[in-house]
Amino acid sequence: MERLKRMGIIPVNKDVLYSLFDDLKQPKDKMSYLEYRKLIVRIKRDLYVVSKNVHNQEISRELVANHLYGPSYVSQESALAHYGLIPERVFTMRSVCMKPYKRYETPLGHFEYMKVPDEYFQIAVNQEIIDNSYCFLIASPEKALCDLILCTNNLRLQSVKAMSEYLEQNLRFEMSVLASFNLNIVEECLRFGRKKRELTQLLKLLSHGK
Repeated sequence: MERLKRMGIIPVNKDVLYSLFDDLKQPKDKMSYLEYRKLIVRIKRDLYVVSKNVHNQEISRELVANHLYGPSYVSQESALAHYGLIPERVFTMRSVCMKPYKRYETPLGHFEYMKVPDEYFQIAVNQEIIDNSYCFLIASPEKALCDLILCTNNLRLQSVKAMSEYLEQNLRFEMSVLASFNLNIVEECLRFGRKKRELTQLLKLLSHGK
């Protein structure tokens, strides 16, 4: 147990776990035993995380999302909920990446990855440090909202009023925060992203509050 506890909540591949038990003749059998006892969780083939039963820490789904498929960062509703900008609990952890669309069903929940243009991907991605023990990549609030607009199919918002109603009624967005949004981030997203018309309406809405 102490060997596993040292791993913390960082997802690791099987070779790292094998190295903890390299004094055993059959480390693979040990891995199967640990998984059976629910001391480790297999997220996907060759990727594991130590169970909270071992170290009494909640496993970070944001951290898992970064390791599951990447390079990627947490975004859309998942990031907005993380910042407290929308009230709904988000069951699917949504991220953005530069690779083709991917979805995983895991013991830790659903994880979904949406593809965006490479230059757009780089904009306003933050490294969030938690308790000085681990960190994960997550979109800024402005980028998370732009990502959500870009990645939502059949979303047509052709006026400032339509954008405002979408945020307030559909997302139940914390509208008071918009006054503090960084316009430069939205302008960069507009420059390199899709949905030019919708992002233009978002920029106009934000500008009205400045």
